Amino acid sequence: MTAKILLTSFDTWLPHQQSNSSDDLLAKISQIKSLPDSLTFLRKLPVDFQLAPNLAIAEINQLQPDTIICCGMAESRQKLTVESCACCESDIRKTAVNLEPLVADLAATEISHEAGKFVCEALYYAVLKHICDSQIAAKCIFVHVPILTPDNADTMVADFLLVMRRLTLAINK
Repeated sequence: MTAKILLTSFDTWLPHQQSNSSDDLLAKISQIKSLPDSLTFLRKLPVDFQLAPNLAIAEINQLQPDTIICCGMAESRQKLTVESCACCESDIRKTAVNLEPLVADLAATEISHEAGKFVCEALYYAVLKHICDSQIAAKCIFVHVPILTPDNADTMVADFLLVMRRLTLAINK
């Protein structure tokens, strides 16, 4: 069975940004020809607290993916960071995915418990809440992506592909 995977990224939001590293990563992923899973890309979501979640949830409802990996840029981080939870006021939503085996032994990936208090967290929270409220079987994670450079891009892509593969294998078991 081929897993349906939805990958999301954001657009830029500050004048100095040439691109958003989350979208840079998905651009690199989209160029890989040998990926066996059914990938759908929802790229360059607007950096807007209502519009980004609304667009993502509409795509989830239409596609009905098995796996959702939302991505956002974290300029100050050095590694890919998989977020364990998202907050909205006092409500905390945790991913149903066991993150420890997902990131085990990866060169440039770690777990984070702080999704950023910005649109990334708003998107992650909304998607996790939608999955729960709608009783959708999809698994969802959020990955923060550091600025990609010639020195780190290959490692970031390799780690992301392993995370995606491990998540898909967990779903298909």
